[in-house]
Amino acid sequence: MYKIVASDLDGTLLTPEHTLSSYTIKTLRLLTSKGIYFIFATGRHYKDVSFIKKKIDISAFLITSNGARVHNDFNELIMEYNLDNQISLDLCKIKYFDPDIITQVYKDDGWYINRPCLQEDIFYKESNFYYKLFKLDCFVATNISKVFFTCHDLNKLINLKKEISLIWGNKINVAFSCPSCLEVISGNVSKGIALQFVAEYLGLTLESCIAFGDGMNDKEMLVMAGKGCIMLNADPRLKYDLPNIEIIDSNINEGVSKYINKLYF
Repeated sequence: MYKIVASDLDGTLLTPEHTLSSYTIKTLRLLTSKGIYFIFATGRHYKDVSFIKKKIDISAFLITSNGARVHNDFNELIMEYNLDNQISLDLCKIKYFDPDIITQVYKDDGWYINRPCLQEDIFYKESNFYYKLFKLDCFVATNISKVFFTCHDLNKLINLKKEISLIWGNKINVAFSCPSCLEVISGNVSKGIALQFVAEYLGLTLESCIAFGDGMNDKEMLVMAGKGCIMLNADPRLKYDLPNIEIIDSNINEGVSKYINKLYF
């Protein structure tokens, strides 16, 4: 039996409306009451996910910003990795004036965005976590866990990924969380590395972990865990890259919660 359950949020544990169903809340409460460690493993900001955790009232570890931050079940910060300050500033500049691409930043104190984007609001129904606007001439690019870019043109983001990788190489880790969102964190960070850190923190191993995900930023975690599960609605590129990992029901059908109930109860 897996002692640790780690799950991504958007496209995985959350409904397509980016909320937690009553069935999922009940499942997580029952799971943690049985002594199983649960981890929210997401690209979202710590403050955002901590609101969700508090709302559903469970004990859980938080892997946020794709592994750049890890908090224990007492909400204490136990691991952090920031992007290099100069790289952060350059990333903020690289597409700041592109009319098709939104530049977004996670700092310790919150979420920053280069111009208003109403489409972002739908992701934060559970937490009421909102962005602030930033301007390059007065923005302090320090304590940044993640810079990410959203765009409805996948090809533009694919080209941007190539550009960023060419400039900074292994100094950064760049991956898609979904086809419309490209995310950049420090090169020595991933959800998989963070999961390994939590397992060791608990005196356990990666073989004790089962993980669920749907995006390219989940790839390392799904491979490193003792058991990985890919959502039916996952990015096709993830399914192609990991053909031997089990595909489970979609988030529309509460696939993670159904799988947990079948496995544990």
